[in-house]
Parts: sequence; structure tokens; C-alpha cells
Amino acid sequence: MINSFRLNPTFLILTILLFFIKVLIALYVHESIVRPYIGDLQVVILIYCFIQSFFDFPVFKTAIGVLLFSYIIEILQYLKLVDLLGLQNSKAANIIMGNSFEWIDIVAYTGGFATIVLAEKITASRKQKEDKSNYHSTIVP
Repeated sequence: MINSFRLNPTFLILTILLFFIKVLIALYVHESIVRPYIGDLQVVILIYCFIQSFFDFPVFKTAIGVLLFSYIIEILQYLKLVDLLGLQNSKAANIIMGNSFEWIDIVAYTGGFATIVLAEKITASRKQKEDKSNYHSTIVP
């Protein structure tokens, strides 16, 4: 696990960009599609990118871990964890943990997971084609 630590500038930049987009959505978007559903899809991608910024973990296992984490947070919303902890008046707790369970959020998290897997698959395929191209150009004069 310790050997997996590394800094990936691409994922770090994506993390920062997605974080700022998330903040902008939270502050300025007040409608019924982007903020609740696209935001939930995006948060899964944000957490994945954050983890991959610092660790070289397998794509699928990391994406599944983030998805399960998201599901757990949603279940904790169903159980009213913020209220149970006496933090219902804490704006930070309500923003970070959320305060309302919705099945559609589970769908949005799953969409974020699917987006990660698809994007990583496309990236790996392009890299493999590029590597083959570079290999052939170094072999053939």
C-alpha cells in the first residue's frame, strides 16, 4: 500500500477543477437538475480523482470503493446521522454529509462510477494505441 503513493499531476488538476466547479454549482446554481443530480454524479468523480492524485490504485477497485463510500453516505442520510449527532444546525455538516435520502442520488452516484470506468477505459485504450504506435516507429527505420 505504501508503495502505491505517488503524485499524479493530471488527477490533481482534475481534482482542483472539479472541486471549484462543485463549489460554483453549490453557490450559484439553484435549479432542479444540475445541482442535485449532476452534482452527485460529479462528486463521485471528484473523490476518485482526489484518491488517484496521490495513490496508484487499480481503477476498478478504486471506483468501486468510491461508489460504496457514496452509497454509505446516502444510507447515513436515510438514518439522519446529522440529526443523531446533534449537528442539524451546522451548515458545514449539512453540506458535507447531506441531510436527505433520495433513491435518485444512488442512480447519480452509479452514473459517476460508470463515467469513471468509461473514461478510464477510453484513456487506457488511447494510451495502448499510442504505445503501439511509438513501438512500431522505433522498430521500423
